[in-house]
Amino acid sequence: MSIPEGSAPSVRQQALAALTAELTQQGHPPEYAQHMAAAVIFQADLDLCSAQLARLLSWLKQNHPQLYSEAVQLVDATREEFERRVQRG
Repeated sequence: MSIPEGSAPSVRQQALAALTAELTQQGHPPEYAQHMAAAVIFQADLDLCSAQLARLLSWLKQNHPQLYSEAVQLVDATREEFERRVQRG
């Protein structure tokens, strides 16, 4: 019998709880430990996204060189658009 999707804690929730507990055990105040754990998990998510994009671009370059330059242009355009939005606030 499977557990309904909404009732089991997500991997991120489990990681947050475990990392918060570890940081608290190391002597950090619980309120700071939770923020520290969230920052570590957020950074890991960013690192994963970066690795996924790099791997996808590498795969495109090797297997679909005709699409690679267009994909790189799209990535650069997305970055530029994001930077403009950040600057505007």
